Amino acid sequence: MSNRPSTTLDTFANPNPERDYTIHIDTPEFTCLCPVTGQPDFATIEIQYVPDQLCVELKALKLYFWSYRDQGAFHEAITNQILSDLVAVVNPRFMRVNAEFNVRGGVYTRVVAEHRAEGWQASEPVELA
Repeated sequence: MSNRPSTTLDTFANPNPERDYTIHIDTPEFTCLCPVTGQPDFATIEIQYVPDQLCVELKALKLYFWSYRDQGAFHEAITNQILSDLVAVVNPRFMRVNAEFNVRGGVYTRVVAEHRAEGWQASEPVELA
């Protein structure tokens, strides 16, 4: 078991690449530092993605999130960096990163960033009565 943060994101082969399906990953214990004050920021990071050929390995993702603990960055930059890093290794059909930062000075911040593969279209939702 690793006891160090890592920026390496490992992947594994999608077991069902012929099908669109959504993977939901939530981490309610994300931490980073405010780039202005150096104080800790806390967030829940939610990832939703439709994989193509690869899926992200969860242990590597946890260590990746840990690597932000001592980094100072604005919420918008962190959210977009997470999306960019994941898209670079997984190359999904679709991915959304939703970062909900805890209140600071009476202000909540929520940043949502998305990636859509060229030509990919979401399936029409099924409505069940």
